[in-house]
Amino acid sequence: MTSATPAYVAIGANLGDAQATVRRAMDELAALPHTRLAARSSLYRSAPFEAQGPDFINAVVELRTTLDPLALLAELQRLEAEAGRERPYRNAPRTLDLDLLRHGDTTMQTAVLTLPHPRMDERAFVLLPLAEIAPALVSSAQLERVSGQRIERL
Repeated sequence: MTSATPAYVAIGANLGDAQATVRRAMDELAALPHTRLAARSSLYRSAPFEAQGPDFINAVVELRTTLDPLALLAELQRLEAEAGRERPYRNAPRTLDLDLLRHGDTTMQTAVLTLPHPRMDERAFVLLPLAEIAPALVSSAQLERVSGQRIERL
């Protein structure tokens, strides 16, 4: 794959068999067109953040893709829909949540996508798995700011 861009995707689920869902999502991301899976983090269990419901299972993957950010976002939303994702209200429990964190050095702010992800620095469930697979992208100061959030590596 020529000139593939590194893209980082956060994966989360807290309904049904969340561990199986997150693992399946990793495999589905690896099978996206014009994309290969470059790295996958461990699974993490975290308390809901600004939300209610069961604990989440989270992970982050690094993809190498020639899809542009909006095409990749469309694929992520397709996978969420296929997993039964519903959006009854903000931060509702979910069968599958796929967030595009970064797409190379792209910075953009549109009605449907902001890159880098605007709230990733606030969330231990994003920063810890991201630091595991891409330590250069996460500073110790960022990790310190989320150190009070409950999260465990599985």
